[in-house]
Amino acid sequence: MMREYDFRKGKRGPVVAAAKGKTRITIRLDDDILAWFRNVVERAGEGNYQTLINEALRQYIRRSDESIEKTLRRVIREELRRAS
Repeated sequence: MMREYDFRKGKRGPVVAAAKGKTRITIRLDDDILAWFRNVVERAGEGNYQTLINEALRQYIRRSDESIEKTLRRVIREELRRAS
């Protein structure tokens, strides 16, 4: 290790900039929730648990805008598909 380091050309901020359309935040999730998402990704053998959380939130948003009638019709179609 060097005795002294030269930080004159150093820059403040994150080492890796966030991708366009992404915002870095701090969020506190329950341990069991985070473990579930990580486990799903691990079983799949690839992927990223953060991407999976994003997709789960997107689906929730889409479905929360759905009327009760549309939700019921969608669930019935899914169940009929599974039963056949």
